[in-house]
Amino acid sequence: MRPLTHCEAEKLVKKLLGENEVEAVLQRLDRLTDVEARTTAAQTLEVVYGLVRNMKVVMDGLFTQVDLPPTVAEQPSF
Repeated sequence: MRPLTHCEAEKLVKKLLGENEVEAVLQRLDRLTDVEARTTAAQTLEVVYGLVRNMKVVMDGLFTQVDLPPTVAEQPSF
């Protein structure tokens, strides 16, 4: 038995599920892909904005010792 080609597999699925249902599923998948792409772009912009904002703080000299997390040497020992 030989493997199905993409075209043959598509025809088989359309025959089993009905062409309209396959088209509806493909359209829904396209919409989900678009939403995922927009969500990823928005998250990337948030990260870049945060980095730019942090760089501005450092470049403006507003980043002081108070803003830094304590190092191991500065932490109290018990």
